[in-house]
Amino acid sequence: MNSRALRRIGLVAGVATTSAIVLAGCSGGGDQAASGGDSDTVTLATFNDFGYTDELLAEFTEETGIKVVHTKAATSNDARTNFFQKLGKTGLADVEGVEVDWFPEMMQYSDLVAPVPDELAGRWLDWKEKAATDAAGNLVAYGTDVGPQAICYRADLFEAAGLPTDREEVAKLFPTWDAFFQVGSDYVAKTGEPFIDSANSVLQGVVNQLDVAYEEPDGTVIATENPDIRAAYDTVVDKAIPIAAYPGQWSDDWYAAMASGKFAAMLCPPWMHGIIEGEAPDIAGWDIANAFPEGGGNWGGSYLVVPANGKNVTNAQKLADWLTSPETQIKAFNNAGTFPSQPEAQSSPDLTGFVNEYFNGAPSGQIGIDRANAITVTTFKGPKYFQFHDALGNAITRVFDGIEDKETSWKTWVTEVGAF
Repeated sequence: MNSRALRRIGLVAGVATTSAIVLAGCSGGGDQAASGGDSDTVTLATFNDFGYTDELLAEFTEETGIKVVHTKAATSNDARTNFFQKLGKTGLADVEGVEVDWFPEMMQYSDLVAPVPDELAGRWLDWKEKAATDAAGNLVAYGTDVGPQAICYRADLFEAAGLPTDREEVAKLFPTWDAFFQVGSDYVAKTGEPFIDSANSVLQGVVNQLDVAYEEPDGTVIATENPDIRAAYDTVVDKAIPIAAYPGQWSDDWYAAMASGKFAAMLCPPWMHGIIEGEAPDIAGWDIANAFPEGGGNWGGSYLVVPANGKNVTNAQKLADWLTSPETQIKAFNNAGTFPSQPEAQSSPDLTGFVNEYFNGAPSGQIGIDRANAITVTTFKGPKYFQFHDALGNAITRVFDGIEDKETSWKTWVTEVGAF
């Protein structure tokens, strides 16, 4: 599929309203500079929390004289809808954030984004850079972060339930998924409260440990025939739903529950750290265990792309370069826990020695490195990965909410897969 096929894809029309963060002194983002070149203002669109604070972006302005207008969507889904509605047309930001689960979909239209300058090749982890290289050999996206998974937990709630609280002891609780579910089941039986935040976070964790999920590298769709996917669905429905507070993440109730003590643990890539701290700034009980069931897994990690038809391509490339430099990625990690995707950053003492005071002084820099080293599988994600996976998550939500039973919801998903 090439860029012309984009016009034939029907996408959901609704997009959540986003709030624009305009740095002091900014003028309108679309006007050209008096010199006739790129405007001295560029626009940046992200979602969730990339760690790009006003203060960080102000450093770029101070160094370059280029102002930044930052718009942040509430969720990755909102950003995806907006991106594909406008790609190749008008209305996208000069620099756009793209989430890893729908990044393969974006790569079908790599001719619509500006290539990364040649001198930046080799900056990122090999697998991160390979995924952003198109069939013509062009590197077309700037890697931001990766998401090596650990376990975040409420030490105060663990203590009340008779569980260990020391992070090294907690790490020993979760060598396998079976052990994780047993701890969760015991916690629910003892406290009457949910153990984890959401069932679909477990689906994400299990699927990200598979070599292939919904599509083969040759394009063959195996979603409904893949026994590993059926096993993942069964596991989540049978074992994760009974210990989960919510079916999925990102709802208003889910955010509020972080502060109210509704659940005791979360599957936790580094980018989740900033979200937890931001939603529960006054909670003193959060900590991080250097563990993940079955060894390791990567959840998340994004890219920045520069739409080729933008008005400010040159200055947009400067911003994307600066935001994904090793030095800036460490600053973004400090701001939001977004774990750097550059080897140079991962070996920096600023990362290896980083301690997160909010998480009870956890050495989150070293934990991230250890968790990244534990990753042995990079799941193949084809162009329809996002649609298939999102629909399977909806199937689990239907069971959680009592709308459909387990088998009926699976059959509904199978029908949906055939329609994509």
